[in-house]
Amino acid sequence: MAQPLRRCAGCGRRAPQDELVRFAVRDGELVPGRTAPGRGAYTCRSLACFERASMRRGFAHALRRPVRVDPSLARIYTGESHA
Repeated sequence: MAQPLRRCAGCGRRAPQDELVRFAVRDGELVPGRTAPGRGAYTCRSLACFERASMRRGFAHALRRPVRVDPSLARIYTGESHA
Protein backbone atom coordinates (compact mmCIF):
# COMPACT_ATOMS: atom_id res chain seq x y z
CA MET A 1 0.00 0.00 0.00
CA ALA A 2 1.27 3.48 -0.85
CA GLN A 3 2.43 5.73 1.95
CA PRO A 4 0.45 8.88 2.69
CA LEU A 5 1.98 12.08 1.34
CA ARG A 6 2.40 15.13 3.56
CA ARG A 7 3.42 18.70 2.77
CA CYS A 8 6.43 20.37 4.41
CA ALA A 9 5.39 23.46 6.40
CA GLY A 10 8.66 25.11 5.38
CA CYS A 11 9.22 24.55 1.67
CA GLY A 12 5.88 23.10 0.59
CA ARG A 13 7.38 19.93 -0.91
CA ARG A 14 5.13 16.86 -0.82
CA ALA A 15 6.84 13.69 0.42
CA PRO A 16 6.01 10.33 2.00
CA GLN A 17 5.18 10.71 5.67
CA ASP A 18 8.21 8.65 6.80
CA GLU A 19 10.62 11.10 5.13
CA LEU A 20 9.37 14.05 7.19
CA VAL A 21 9.55 15.16 10.83
CA ARG A 22 6.14 15.48 12.52
CA PHE A 23 5.10 18.10 15.06
CA ALA A 24 1.91 18.69 17.04
CA VAL A 25 0.70 21.23 19.61
CA ARG A 26 0.55 20.63 23.35
CA ASP A 27 -0.62 23.49 25.57
CA GLY A 28 0.06 26.00 22.77
CA GLU A 29 3.67 24.80 22.35
CA LEU A 30 5.07 22.99 19.32
CA VAL A 31 6.23 19.47 20.23
CA PRO A 32 7.90 16.83 18.04
CA GLY A 33 6.53 13.32 17.81
CA ARG A 34 5.27 10.74 15.36
CA THR A 35 2.57 9.64 17.79
CA ALA A 36 1.73 12.96 19.50
CA PRO A 37 -2.05 13.34 19.55
CA GLY A 38 -3.87 15.88 17.41
CA ARG A 39 -3.33 17.54 14.11
CA GLY A 40 0.21 17.30 12.78
CA ALA A 41 2.54 19.59 10.88
CA TYR A 42 5.52 18.23 8.98
CA THR A 43 8.88 19.50 7.79
CA CYS A 44 11.61 18.01 5.64
CA ARG A 45 14.59 16.70 7.62
CA SER A 46 16.30 20.02 6.96
CA LEU A 47 17.08 22.78 9.45
CA ALA A 48 16.33 25.33 6.71
CA CYS A 49 12.76 24.04 6.38
CA PHE A 50 12.24 24.15 10.15
CA GLU A 51 13.53 27.72 10.33
CA ARG A 52 11.41 28.79 7.35
CA ALA A 53 8.28 27.24 8.88
CA SER A 54 9.02 29.01 12.18
CA MET A 55 9.67 32.44 10.67
CA ARG A 56 6.80 32.38 8.16
CA ARG A 57 4.16 30.94 10.51
CA GLY A 58 4.06 27.69 8.54
CA PHE A 59 3.44 25.67 11.70
CA ALA A 60 0.53 27.87 12.78
CA HIS A 61 -0.97 27.63 9.30
CA ALA A 62 -0.63 23.83 9.08
CA LEU A 63 -1.89 23.30 12.63
CA ARG A 64 -4.69 25.86 12.19
CA ARG A 65 -3.95 27.58 15.49
CA PRO A 66 -1.38 29.90 17.07
CA VAL A 67 1.67 28.03 18.31
CA ARG A 68 4.87 28.92 20.19
CA VAL A 69 7.99 27.49 18.56
CA ASP A 70 10.92 26.89 20.89
CA PRO A 71 14.13 27.55 18.92
CA SER A 72 15.81 24.67 20.79
CA LEU A 73 13.74 22.26 18.66
CA ALA A 74 16.38 22.86 15.98
CA ARG A 75 18.46 20.23 17.80
CA ILE A 76 16.30 17.60 16.06
CA TYR A 77 17.92 18.58 12.76
CA THR A 78 21.48 18.75 14.06
CA GLY A 79 21.61 15.10 15.08
CA GLU A 80 21.26 15.46 18.85
CA SER A 81 17.89 13.65 18.79
CA HIS A 82 15.23 12.61 16.29
CA ALA A 83 11.45 12.67 16.43
